[in-house]
Amino acid sequence: MSTTVPFFTPEEKKTFFSVYRRLLTDLSSCLEKDDIRKMKALMKQIDVNVCYGRDPNGINGLLRNVSTALIATSDIGLRRTAVLAMLLYRPVLKEHIPVEDVEAAFGQDVSLLIRRLQKTSALYARNTAVHSENFHHLLFSFAEDVRVILIMIADRLCMMRFGKQFKAENRLRLATEVSYLYAPLAHRLGLYKIKSELEDLSLKYVDPEQYNGIKAKLNETKRSRDAYIAEFIEPVRRKLEVAGLQFDIKGRTKSIHSIHNKLKKQQVDFEKIYDLFAIRIILDTPPDRERSECWQAFSIITDMYQPNPHRMRDWISVPKSNGYESLHATVLGPQNRWVEVQIRTRRMDEIAERGLAAHWKYKGVREERGLDEFMNDVRAMLETQDMSPLDAMQTFRMNLYQDEIYVFTPDGELLKLARGATVLDFAFAIHSRLGCRCVSGRVNGKNVPIRHLLSNGDTVEIITSPSQKPKQDWLSFVATGKARSKIRQAIREESARTAEYGKELLQRRFKNRKIDVDEAVLMRYIKKKGFKTVTDFYLGLAEERLDVSHVMDEYLELERREKEVAEHPEVRSAEQFVVPPQTDETDLNRDVLVIDRNLTGIDYKLARCCNPIYGDAVFGFVSTQGIKIHRTNCPNAQEMFSRFGYRVVQARWSGKTDAGYSVTLRVIGHDDIGIVTNITSVISRESSMTLRSIHVDSVDGLFQGDITVLLSNTSAMEQLIRKIKSVKGVKQVSRLF
Repeated sequence: MSTTVPFFTPEEKKTFFSVYRRLLTDLSSCLEKDDIRKMKALMKQIDVNVCYGRDPNGINGLLRNVSTALIATSDIGLRRTAVLAMLLYRPVLKEHIPVEDVEAAFGQDVSLLIRRLQKTSALYARNTAVHSENFHHLLFSFAEDVRVILIMIADRLCMMRFGKQFKAENRLRLATEVSYLYAPLAHRLGLYKIKSELEDLSLKYVDPEQYNGIKAKLNETKRSRDAYIAEFIEPVRRKLEVAGLQFDIKGRTKSIHSIHNKLKKQQVDFEKIYDLFAIRIILDTPPDRERSECWQAFSIITDMYQPNPHRMRDWISVPKSNGYESLHATVLGPQNRWVEVQIRTRRMDEIAERGLAAHWKYKGVREERGLDEFMNDVRAMLETQDMSPLDAMQTFRMNLYQDEIYVFTPDGELLKLARGATVLDFAFAIHSRLGCRCVSGRVNGKNVPIRHLLSNGDTVEIITSPSQKPKQDWLSFVATGKARSKIRQAIREESARTAEYGKELLQRRFKNRKIDVDEAVLMRYIKKKGFKTVTDFYLGLAEERLDVSHVMDEYLELERREKEVAEHPEVRSAEQFVVPPQTDETDLNRDVLVIDRNLTGIDYKLARCCNPIYGDAVFGFVSTQGIKIHRTNCPNAQEMFSRFGYRVVQARWSGKTDAGYSVTLRVIGHDDIGIVTNITSVISRESSMTLRSIHVDSVDGLFQGDITVLLSNTSAMEQLIRKIKSVKGVKQVSRLF
């Protein structure tokens, strides 16, 4: 009997042909006459099993390729060049097809895109942890060609949909990478539908308990929610029809990730979130009547229902820089419930769903420069000299999720800035030289400092001085990535000039005393003094924080001692190099946790930031204090995977344990007489757990208690949570990190 795994399982084969037929249908209008024939001719050169074999997670390469291509066409709007590059990229990468053959068959644009995808793939094959220089190059390859970003987003969505096939550690790493980089990128490029799915799937893999809990509650309330939406929509539909408008109207439930964020931010029960859904009105209207009909629909809605003036958003008059156009109003509907209403045209809706790529379809209607401006900003930021990878990532992410305000120059030119932007941000948005010389501003005719926060509609004038120089504290209040990167660049350039003066000063003093400097000894001296960089040391000399004469005396003393050691080396026994073992903070059965590849008996500590217990999904993190065990939904997990992915090791629980683990539960409920006694009595009746501490606050008839319990595993914890929830008066029980 053959043990060879077939190239396609029956289910995969069915899925593949379904996806392939849909892909051909999507591409039928843009493929050239001989494209399919040329593709088949090239494919005859390859060994399909080798070229499109399963990856380490067991995912079929060919199915992944066509699934990614379908996402790129149907959800993003990419066409012939990008899809051909995606389908041929792997055979070229595996050297089954020369890239020159691809260029001869399909043209230079396809081969160029394949080369850029190869460059990105090479970076991923090494390491994309944010701390590494590779990440800087990865971002630059994104900025080089926007299609690379769009293809990578499509590929990551495809991989997330296949997530169940991944090993737990790889699935967590992928989910963290997606939530840290690709979901924000999709947001910035206006791919809201993809962004929501990426965020939901990330939450599903990182915190399945929270995801499934919200999903279950949405399903429980679906019938009442649908009934309310129908009640709200029906009179609106009649009014819009009377006005002669052509439209579709529907209700849209918020994404699970969005609800999760609201629960965390507002610290309320699921039932207290009023805006679980939005009503969307999509108008079928010609381009020349888009604005007028959107405002007509807005007027009809706000005449019927009382609007909330603080939650009105007009992104039609001035669209977002990612191309998003819509009118948003929050109105008081039936049963005194606030309802968000979104009004847009069919064109606007397609751009909202498929992002800036959809603008290519509508370029004859309205030219949008948001994408070009964003990519230019990214390129300028990445080209800044001496920017560390962490600085690059921080600035890059600032550009991704920023909301916007609109301000004017004295000449009436409109500028878009991040919400929270200051006069200084405005100056750098005009020109970096203007920002570096900015001393104050004049907003709407009034003099203001450079820290002054700008508001929508402000008219701003910049006041400069030739003696002004960028300062370190400017970084604490600017809100735009461009301002931050230009300030850092200017400070570094100024520091480099100052440090060069300090270096010349020291060299001149050594020369005056006729001392030949040993660079190796000098470097050891600088390190011994605690300076992180040589530049910092020379800055200290230039700014007179270090005395040159004192530095020279210490250098000579160090040089003398090193010469003595070299001439009379000390003989030491091997025992003196043995470091005594450190006692662990937590006394546990070491074999209860298996780390990395089936390794047991390894010392580890349970991280205090998330307090994992037996049964939690966990991973190991190699720190300077040894291996720390974290929960996969630890608040710091995303940063650890993104910045220090090379330090993460797999970990899982094994066997049984009698050890006790500390867990803190937060209990919220009505401040009734005896409720605390009832809760503690529930705990005391459990022989397998011990109450360690309890802290209770009471405000306005509600109490909030933090209860710390010693127990053995997650099953015991879940059982305890269920019992506490059954106590009369208890509203909510949740585990704290």
